[in-house]
Amino acid sequence: MRHSKLRIVTVILVGVTLGVGAFTFHYAEGTAYMSDDPSACLNCHVMRPQFTAWERGRHHAVTTCNDCHVPHDLVGKWLTKSLNGWHHSKAFTLGGFPEHIRIHEPGLAVVEANCVRCHGQLFHQPSASHAQNVIDDGCVRCHPGVAHAAEHTHIPDRFEQRGIAP
Repeated sequence: MRHSKLRIVTVILVGVTLGVGAFTFHYAEGTAYMSDDPSACLNCHVMRPQFTAWERGRHHAVTTCNDCHVPHDLVGKWLTKSLNGWHHSKAFTLGGFPEHIRIHEPGLAVVEANCVRCHGQLFHQPSASHAQNVIDDGCVRCHPGVAHAAEHTHIPDRFEQRGIAP
């Protein structure tokens, strides 16, 4: 008798959890995040400036958000999308997000790897100083406004801590 009550409570809790999760996923248009459509980024109002800057920028005609912000191997792509989705949904549900979005180091590493993936031919014969800058600081320190306008490109503190302004 006691086991059957425990089983019923467990089934109800699992059902409520799955139901709330499914409702939230549907309400938040969760399937949009599985696509390459840049308008999915507009589900979050704080992304409007970045989206508008990308729309007006040089990369608009040749890239989507995922081209720069997601690895291009199958596992890396879906792992990154899952982790980003988890962090974004948690921040927006609980209200823990800054008004000015900043890319974190793991995301910046993905972006810079994609810079090199697309523009690697530029690195075959780089000047010694350019090669050292890329090694030391990556791409966005010197090119912060390429995909988004510079005023909407918020990079990690590693540059600020070293006294380097983008």
